[in-house]
Amino acid sequence: MRNKSGVVIEEVAPSSPAAQAGIQKGDILVSINGNKLSDIIDYMFYKPETESDIVISRKGKRHSIKLILDESEDPGIKLKQFRIKTCRNKCIFCFVSQLPRGLRKTLYIKDEDYRMSFLYGNYITMTNLTQEDKKRIARQRLSPLYISVHSTNNALRCKMLGNPKAQDILKELRFLKDNKIKMHTQIVLCPGWNDGKELEKTIRDLYSFYPYLSSIAVVPVGLTAHRKTKLKAVEKEDAENALQIISAFQKRFKKKHGDPIVYGADELYIKAGQPFPPIKDYGDLPQIENGVGMVALFMSKAKKIKLPSKPPSKKYLTITGVSFYPYLKRFLDRLEKNGISITPVAVENSFFGRSVTVTGLLTGRDVIKSLSTKAEGYDLLLLPDCMLRAEKDVFLDDVSVRDLESTIGIKTKIVESTPQGLLRGIEI
Repeated sequence: MRNKSGVVIEEVAPSSPAAQAGIQKGDILVSINGNKLSDIIDYMFYKPETESDIVISRKGKRHSIKLILDESEDPGIKLKQFRIKTCRNKCIFCFVSQLPRGLRKTLYIKDEDYRMSFLYGNYITMTNLTQEDKKRIARQRLSPLYISVHSTNNALRCKMLGNPKAQDILKELRFLKDNKIKMHTQIVLCPGWNDGKELEKTIRDLYSFYPYLSSIAVVPVGLTAHRKTKLKAVEKEDAENALQIISAFQKRFKKKHGDPIVYGADELYIKAGQPFPPIKDYGDLPQIENGVGMVALFMSKAKKIKLPSKPPSKKYLTITGVSFYPYLKRFLDRLEKNGISITPVAVENSFFGRSVTVTGLLTGRDVIKSLSTKAEGYDLLLLPDCMLRAEKDVFLDDVSVRDLESTIGIKTKIVESTPQGLLRGIEI
């Protein structure tokens, strides 16, 4: 439920327009120019203009403040994050439900908040939207939104979501289309559930909402060693069949619109042992955060990289997940021919299970285990930033970069997970 009493001001930048107007940390921002605020999205929608009437609440008393800004000037206010709406579904493939105990509490939050979808690209099923939420989405044009569909067969979708009362997704998407809200959708592919003819039907149904439906990603189900459901993992044949379906639709869509619309996740190509499409076929990479186009982008950038004229004399070590290792090694082999020594190590995921092969889900303890006998003789470990969480220096299991350094005895440098990032990390 939305907060009707305003938004708490978490910080006020010193000497900012807000500070000069008398706004303080801890004040509650009630309204801007008569428009009541409930969260940061309202603030973005009704953002202060060059001259705004602000109402704040301080110690239970309301105060009216005139806020004056130069054109495009930032007021200097940071608002407290809203309380996230959580998911009530019991999805058969829910990754959060497959997590072991002992991780940080935030990892167990099952986010199902349309505001997080709008702000950060988080996927939602649209199963907990109230009529007020939907009206707000339409009124404030909260676009694009990222929607987990999985199947347009409503009976099947309800079973997959573990929610017999889940709304008909086609009706929900039609509402978004009618209100001109852009959508990016995903299908978590579960063999024996929503593959084959069901996958074809889902893609065909979603296409009917084009162009407001901007993209469809087909992503293989992620299964950890801690799962309780008896789901089948996506194997080579499953990936081949899914890519065959995706390719057929892509050809049709590209011929008609010049846009593939539907994309297979990188992991499908890796499992199928098939080459990736050229980077141009991914358009503006609408679902790269969902693992769609990451490898193709890396390899495309690697081809264009400018190597330093003077190779460094030091020896470097870097790590990656099992699935990306062959592609990273191909790039590093090229560097080796030019006198740059960066040795890649593929880290197996013992924490979540060996079927989890992506770099971003590696834990500090597995990294330490893999490097304990391999770090000797190297000057620096180049650590991809995608392994670390919001704190920037802590792994999923709360092992810190400092813990890693002290345990394996090698200096560590956090680098961007790109070809340029690796080269920027070397010390010449």
